[in-house]
Amino acid sequence: MEASSKKPTEEKLKPKLFSVMKNYSGQQLFKDVISGIIVAIIALPLSIALALASGVKPEQGLYTAITAGFVVSFLGGSRVQIAGPTAAFATIVAGIVASEGMDGLIISTVLAGIFLILMGIFKFGSLIKYIPNTITAGFTFGIAVTILIGQIKDFCGMSFDGESPIETTEKLTTLFKYADSFNYQALLIGLLSLAILVFWPKKLSKIPPSLIAVIVASLVVEFSGMNVNTIGDLYEISSAPPTPSMPEITFSRIKALVPNAFTIAILAAIESLLSCVVADGMIGSKHRSNMELVAQGAGNITSAVFGGIPATGAIARTAANIKNGGRTPIAGMVHAVVVLIILVLLMPYAKSFPMPAIAAILFVVAYNMCGWRGIVNTCKTAPKSDIIVLFTTLILTVVFDLVVAIVAGMILTAFLFMKRMADVTEVHGWVYVDDEDSDPDNIALKKVPANTRVYEINGPMFFGASDKFAYMLDDTNIDVLCIRMRNVPAIDATGVETLDKITKRCKKHNISVIFSHVNEQPMQAMEKAGFVERIGRENFCDHIDSALLRAEVLERIAKENSC
Repeated sequence: MEASSKKPTEEKLKPKLFSVMKNYSGQQLFKDVISGIIVAIIALPLSIALALASGVKPEQGLYTAITAGFVVSFLGGSRVQIAGPTAAFATIVAGIVASEGMDGLIISTVLAGIFLILMGIFKFGSLIKYIPNTITAGFTFGIAVTILIGQIKDFCGMSFDGESPIETTEKLTTLFKYADSFNYQALLIGLLSLAILVFWPKKLSKIPPSLIAVIVASLVVEFSGMNVNTIGDLYEISSAPPTPSMPEITFSRIKALVPNAFTIAILAAIESLLSCVVADGMIGSKHRSNMELVAQGAGNITSAVFGGIPATGAIARTAANIKNGGRTPIAGMVHAVVVLIILVLLMPYAKSFPMPAIAAILFVVAYNMCGWRGIVNTCKTAPKSDIIVLFTTLILTVVFDLVVAIVAGMILTAFLFMKRMADVTEVHGWVYVDDEDSDPDNIALKKVPANTRVYEINGPMFFGASDKFAYMLDDTNIDVLCIRMRNVPAIDATGVETLDKITKRCKKHNISVIFSHVNEQPMQAMEKAGFVERIGRENFCDHIDSALLRAEVLERIAKENSC
């Protein structure tokens, strides 16, 4: 069978909704509606818990699920993506709210939405894959640790006497400082909730264990009279639907909040596209990454304008959507509408949810997102450099923040990658072989003219490996230097500069230089630098055989000139 010569079609900036509706059936509508309702019930306690973990009001988590959930499903590049608040944003949002207030969070989220839309328009969707899995695994585990530490206070019913630590290390210190405020009744409710979440029968998986946990815990606290804080004790709860509002925006405020916005945008892009990849594997589909980024941007802008927090694709809710029959964006839109109905009609009942039950839900969320099995596998099988990157990112996420962790992880990864490339880049030299029976098919035994030296470079020529090329002209008692570059896939400015220094030194010693089999990218770089014109195009040969013939000609010319 002949291989197809067609190039892969370029990804369209077209929402999946408009593609899947062509063959939409009443049967699929029924499945999407049922799945949307189930996912909404799952999203209710999670959205409230994640809002509280983010340092905002309970209803703001639901605002996010409603607004971002609807917009991302309507405009998204995935058939089944469910968007809303996620654990990955909890510590970032809490930090922004503590330092910049809600106005700062709104502006940061709007800016992040704009960044995401631009990333989609300029087709950055495929570039996310260049963020190594070690960095993603490191900061994901780090976020899980920060969430777990942040919830110990509520799980144990502790009081910090008005102190509100922000950094994870500060939270740990404060936990030890106020250890005597431990409330055993709160711990019992937390353990009861955790037991329900862990041991809930798989046969009843369509009924969310998180919802059962908060309902059971609420009833126990209500009828037993236990001294346990509930959401209503700590927060005012509103059942009003989300309404648009925007704070005053100034250039100086935008400038100050750009780093926060960039962090939100990068994390939203990584998590949403990761969720899409997981979903594709479950349903055998293919998402449109750039359209998904545009949708995530629009969803975050909408969420911020309507009082919500940053949103992204939620892997757990997306998986629940798939398992319950959802196959089109209609399910995600139904989920958003049902959450809105729950907000308006049932939100007042949420004030009875005990805080230890909310903490237990977040403990399970942290456990599910940490990916400890993958980290253990990495430690067993990966090179030491990858393990270093993973744990550096993890530790920096916990001790400092996600921005420092990702930046440091990327820089460390880049340096380690360059070291690997430099290690595999090498130069081999050929010398004169006086053997009439040389095998013409064996490249290492080709007959090289007597006063010619041939060097073959293997690997990319970049600044990290430039020191390996310096010895090519140790022998100046020759007439021709031939540099073979068939195994050089790429070259940077330092590589071109290194070759330029070698050729200038050759010229000083009246040595001619020939290049053999220069690949496309290196040739373009050399032409752009004017290097090809300085050497002469006639000295760039497409094959080593023609390069050796050219060397013979240049040797004869050199002998004639010396006479």
